[in-house]
Amino acid sequence: MESIDRDLQVLADRKLAWARLPVGTKIEYLLAVRRAAGEYARDWADAACAAKGLAPGSPLRGEEWIAGPWAVLYALNRYVRTLRTIVARGAPELAPGAVRTRPDGRVVARVYPRTAYDRLLLLGTQAEVWMQDGVSEETLASTMGRFYREAEPAGRVALVLGAGNISSIAALDVLYKFVAGGSVCMLKMNPVNEYLQPIFERVFEPFVAGGFLRFARGGADVGRYLCAHELVDEIHVTGSESTHDAIVAELAHPKPITSELGNVSPTIVLPGTWSDADVRFQAESIATQKMHNAGYNCIAAQVLVLPRDWNGTPRLLKALAEVFRRTAPREPYYPGTRGRYDALVWPHRDAAFFEADSTADDAAFTTEAFCNVLAYVELPGDPAAFLRAAVVFANDRLHGTLGANLIVHPATQRAMETEFEAAIADLRYGCIAVNTWTGVGYFIAETTWGAYPGHTLADIGSGIGVVHNAYLFDKPLKSVIYAPFRPFPRPAYFITNRMQAAIGERLCAFEARPSPARALRVAAAALRG
Repeated sequence: MESIDRDLQVLADRKLAWARLPVGTKIEYLLAVRRAAGEYARDWADAACAAKGLAPGSPLRGEEWIAGPWAVLYALNRYVRTLRTIVARGAPELAPGAVRTRPDGRVVARVYPRTAYDRLLLLGTQAEVWMQDGVSEETLASTMGRFYREAEPAGRVALVLGAGNISSIAALDVLYKFVAGGSVCMLKMNPVNEYLQPIFERVFEPFVAGGFLRFARGGADVGRYLCAHELVDEIHVTGSESTHDAIVAELAHPKPITSELGNVSPTIVLPGTWSDADVRFQAESIATQKMHNAGYNCIAAQVLVLPRDWNGTPRLLKALAEVFRRTAPREPYYPGTRGRYDALVWPHRDAAFFEADSTADDAAFTTEAFCNVLAYVELPGDPAAFLRAAVVFANDRLHGTLGANLIVHPATQRAMETEFEAAIADLRYGCIAVNTWTGVGYFIAETTWGAYPGHTLADIGSGIGVVHNAYLFDKPLKSVIYAPFRPFPRPAYFITNRMQAAIGERLCAFEARPSPARALRVAAAALRG
């Protein structure tokens, strides 16, 4: 562990320098990383595709372009925008007219779209961040960018324990520590994807050269050593609850810990008048929520909540089963898959897609599958009664509070606007996606990413704190994303999008060097998907 000790000493010696570095200089560091991320984007995506068994020429390789280098490039540009605003005006700043107060007194900030490029990227999509109790329109600005209000920041050494499933997670967690908290970072790669470390070392070379970032490899023994090290001031982990609990148990003295620990994600489908095209599209959407990255996502759909009294339920189930049938099996690259799969599907005749009894204590409600298992339940009642019951079921019966999805036809939403608004307010999840997937809330850095607040070290749930959060909100409650019911073109991240790889590569080129021509190349590929 001598090399780890030396690296931590370097970070400890440099933490004050980074904390007090002029914001303009920090922007230069981020732009240098953006250039490197653009240069090594292909190496990054190719390495992840190889590790996950995605064949050359497969459209699914787009998942690794989009969920890897593109997500990081996108976040870099949003952090640069925020820091430039801090240089110019002293604090982060929202667009004019972006803040409103709901009738219940909750302050909501619209964070997406902000630019013409945003509107082109996700046509018709909007995102907002809801604030915690006690934040008013008048006080919101004072609760943004807290670190940049410190007169003499002391600096901190943050240990970031990386995730093994999505290749951008560790990089984004490190960037958030750099930007939001002024911390220097020790990044311990997850053994599942530590093959990315040489690429990350090149992408983050400016931070490495400055003594602001170091890397560590190894298993649980290295993680334990790092967590307990006296030079580590704070810890951020993306992983399982058992990992979080093990960290807490190892600490002789308490340290600040933030975490993102996943959940059992619901997808609630409201009844309505759906055409055959609507049914096919939403079946593809739900299948994507489940099968993106082979199901190895902390917000992969796990429990589909359907209206028992709706004649569209059997049509949707049939269409969804057909999408699953057409979807080629993927390499089960994540450790422990077989055991998790067997534990969930054995009571259901070894079927990966099965009906569960909403009144029973099914393991699918309490254990994150982290594989290709999808359960569904049917709840009774008219549309309003069904929606109320679905919210209660999601809040009280499903484990975790990270992300929830809702699918609603616009005519249904208009007909029950009051009930629908109440449902969004009542859902206790850190990210809520309407007619899209909470994965979009992960991809766009303007939203916050983390569990619904209120957890403690003793009752950890889906984690503590947030990341991404490009506007640097200090007191966010949750993020809500709204998308068209059946948008055109088909979303780039859909597992059925045959142009996904081309779109992902062009998205990276655009974010690395934004221009109208590169934006049009993205749009041209999207129209063919």
